[in-house]
Amino acid sequence: MYRVEDKYVCSSIDLFLLQAKIGTILKSDSNQNSEDGYSVISVYFDDLYDTHLCDTIDGNSVREKYRIRIYNNSFDVIKLEVKYKRYNRVAKKSKTITFEQMQSLLMGRQIPDSASMDDPATLFNIAMEKRGLRPKVIVAYERKAYVFGPGNVRITFDRNIRSSDCVGTFGKADIIYDVPREYNSVLEVKYDEFFPNFIAGLLELGNMQQLPYSKYRLCREMYMGGE
Repeated sequence: MYRVEDKYVCSSIDLFLLQAKIGTILKSDSNQNSEDGYSVISVYFDDLYDTHLCDTIDGNSVREKYRIRIYNNSFDVIKLEVKYKRYNRVAKKSKTITFEQMQSLLMGRQIPDSASMDDPATLFNIAMEKRGLRPKVIVAYERKAYVFGPGNVRITFDRNIRSSDCVGTFGKADIIYDVPREYNSVLEVKYDEFFPNFIAGLLELGNMQQLPYSKYRLCREMYMGGE
């Protein structure tokens, strides 16, 4: 199922003010293990032609992203994900994989799959064999998330966005990260078909900019063209 996804870049101060407003009304996501939220660490994959990066740079309305994601620098839960974007709507195919399977994918080796196109492992294997899909960049940030049942609303505040092109260090606690010069904080709003007006009112802040923001693009471009 495709969901609406809108992204807004804003200053760290504005992000703090918005979070304070939302936090008084909405409940925190149940997956959070502290009042500060949790850390998200992903390694993104692309093919020999950087197709997914080019699609993002060109602003193509239909595109995909391949990634492995962990939380709080822990391998207790390792998610294999393929994310689809159609205009401002997104869908995701996700499954939990083992540490050994993660290592295989990071080294360019295929893992067992169900032969179903709904299985992200199948999609990864095909892309690795046919297009040379390989890990490209690590993207990390801190996230605080809030949810609201009607409309399946999820609002996330992401800050301290950082990256590393040393993909072999994925998941290690001593990664040396680089920090982008701008757009280091982002607000994401996701919902199905219905978005309550009272939440939209809470999010009103004149300094926010709705942009076709991509953490993957932001972090990849740090290592390209002399950046």
